[in-house]
Amino acid sequence: MDAVLPYRAMAYNNGWANHRLLAACQLLSQAEFTAPRTGFFPSLRATLNHILIIDRFYIDAMEGGTLGPAAWANQEPCETASLLREAQAEMDRRLIAVVEQLDNAGLDRVVNVHRADHVQHERMDRLLLHLFQHQIHHRGQAHAMLSATNVAPPQLDEFFAEGEAPLRASEFAELGWSEEIVWGR
Repeated sequence: MDAVLPYRAMAYNNGWANHRLLAACQLLSQAEFTAPRTGFFPSLRATLNHILIIDRFYIDAMEGGTLGPAAWANQEPCETASLLREAQAEMDRRLIAVVEQLDNAGLDRVVNVHRADHVQHERMDRLLLHLFQHQIHHRGQAHAMLSATNVAPPQLDEFFAEGEAPLRASEFAELGWSEEIVWGR
């Protein structure tokens, strides 16, 4: 088995889940998007911006960059759900590009993560797993926050475009993806 396949699938799943969640958030008024809510962060906007800035931090490191803590200098760089959706889509494309360039040996490559006072050395596979877990953790919180609004939270835990899933198939088409791209060539 290709050891990169699960990471590739997770990168695409990550992008698709962000796409769905942020599309739902775009249906909220700005007041609902910024309203105080129960969660690790105090609003949908704050939670989703946190996902974005941590993605910037880690994806930059995976690409060989040195952005480091400057990634979170602005805790909420995107004021609206529309701006967040656009910025997050760019991060998701960059993460997919990182994973698409990997081979089995690339999973063992050491990534330099620039922290405030030191450079952390982490293997690519561990860094990817950490990033995916971070995304799932905070997306779940945003999903719960969304359930307290008039917008139904989208399903995020099924990741197949074919079969009895015409909406997912249309979303895959919108993103330019197919089952073959995600699951292997």
